[in-house]
Amino acid sequence: MGATSHPPRPVVRTRPKHPHRDGDDLAAPSEKGTGMDLVIQDTLVIDGTGGPAYRADVGLDGGRIAGIRRSGEPRLSARRTLDAHGLALSPGFIDMHAHSDLALLRDPDHSAKAAQGVTLEVIGQDGLSYAPVDDRTLAEVSQAITGWNGDVLSDPVITPTWRSVGEYLDRLDHGFDGAGIAVNAAYLIPQGSVRMLAAGWDDREATAAELDHMRHLVATGMREGAVGMSSGLTYTPGMYANDDELVALCRVVAEHGGYYSPHHRSYGAGALEAYEEMVAVARASGCPLHLAHATMNFDVNEGRAPELLALLDRALADGADITLDTYPYTPGSTTLVSMLPSWAAVGGPDSILARLRDDATSERIRHDVEVTGSDGCHGVPIDWDAIEISGVRDPALTGFVGRTVHACAAERGERPWATARRLLLEDRLGATILQHVGHEENVRQIMRHRVHTGGSDGILQGDKPHPRAYGTFPRYLGHYVRELGLLSLEECVAHLTGRPAGRLRLADRGLVREGHRADLVLFDPDTVAAGSTFAAPRTLPEGIPYVLIDGRFVIEDGRRTDVLAGRTVRGTATATAT
Repeated sequence: MGATSHPPRPVVRTRPKHPHRDGDDLAAPSEKGTGMDLVIQDTLVIDGTGGPAYRADVGLDGGRIAGIRRSGEPRLSARRTLDAHGLALSPGFIDMHAHSDLALLRDPDHSAKAAQGVTLEVIGQDGLSYAPVDDRTLAEVSQAITGWNGDVLSDPVITPTWRSVGEYLDRLDHGFDGAGIAVNAAYLIPQGSVRMLAAGWDDREATAAELDHMRHLVATGMREGAVGMSSGLTYTPGMYANDDELVALCRVVAEHGGYYSPHHRSYGAGALEAYEEMVAVARASGCPLHLAHATMNFDVNEGRAPELLALLDRALADGADITLDTYPYTPGSTTLVSMLPSWAAVGGPDSILARLRDDATSERIRHDVEVTGSDGCHGVPIDWDAIEISGVRDPALTGFVGRTVHACAAERGERPWATARRLLLEDRLGATILQHVGHEENVRQIMRHRVHTGGSDGILQGDKPHPRAYGTFPRYLGHYVRELGLLSLEECVAHLTGRPAGRLRLADRGLVREGHRADLVLFDPDTVAAGSTFAAPRTLPEGIPYVLIDGRFVIEDGRRTDVLAGRTVRGTATATAT
């Protein structure tokens, strides 16, 4: 079963080089006449298949690609033309791992993604998001992932009136006063949020009744439009699920045409075994598998990417349906509280805070984190010099931001755990971190694999977020294609467009092809580059002057317009539910 999307909005008629507003008439800067809405002339088409690029005119009409004429063929007629000489035209980029669950409702501009050429984000990641919920679990999940998205319950812009997956997706479609959102969005049912609803925060096997409840929640979410299910198996309470529970839920996902996207149980000690576990879950359930931010981190995994790729190649040769995503950077990013052992989170966020306040229990946590290697830190004893604070909830604590826990502790004359404990308590678990534990050679080898796709894993919160949130896609094209030659331009674009569209089973996106949605990016292969750095992570990219969604310019002449062309892209279980 594939995926369908909200009916296209009409192409907005706009004057070039000015923000787009509904109701404007189309100006014809280059020619006047009848025909299509827009022709992009003399562009280098990189069509998303991985095949050779070619020069052509591409015509758009009614939000779709209406014609392609290769160089030398008769030209297309349109009410507006855009001379794209020197620019490459590709399908819009698909961010297979995004954390814009609230940003899409909070920020109509959303240039963090729109300016990169992202036209579709897959949200609901890592097993924790905001639907399905009830009043209790909405408060709990909001507290648990404040560091990812901010606190939805105190947000000045968003009023979270939804509870179900369908209601959340409807809220996204409504967007800002009914006008929609910045880019398109697809949603994964978060397995941890589902477990939270059915079984709470207890570290135990689910009862038969609880498992039935979880199956029902997953089936309902799929029918309401989710495209699959995510897990965060180093995050509580999702990590309390055993393999039998995961298989049971994945069977429901597979029955509704979706896929499973796990953040698996370890990217450190036992990482290969954790990958093997996910392949086994996919085999047992018959569910397609998409491995989230498929990295090999920490010293124990330096140089071990070939072992992971060999594991995947064996599974693919045996007929497994597997894809993966990565971001083109070595550090990771998450919340500081996620480094704690899972036993410390039993009962939820309030219980974590209570344990941290108790000196004896805090010492036990410290030992697990620093000596044993907690399951929250992937079984590896933590290196506080590798943990950099990237954001805090409380403005009074911004002095921690941009510095490692080790450096902050040295300045205070205390042990690193004392500093980390203080920050967790005073910031009410809201602190986010950069974790400098990756290996460039692993990153390079994994991104070249034939089932690889791009995913930013971009956390937009914090004073110094990871630059991947603003730079993933131009960094692939600029650094790894142009500067290093690690991938050809055509191959890289396929990783970012056609291949993820295939995983999402989108019949009319991800390729430059007649009849497909006009979700497109025009970029300069000679200059495209990530502007974001670790020092200035919110700097926008260079070399991406035009981005269109449904044939409407969301980026024009390098500037964000006020067009809100984004809608939800829903799984076809929605259409077959009735």
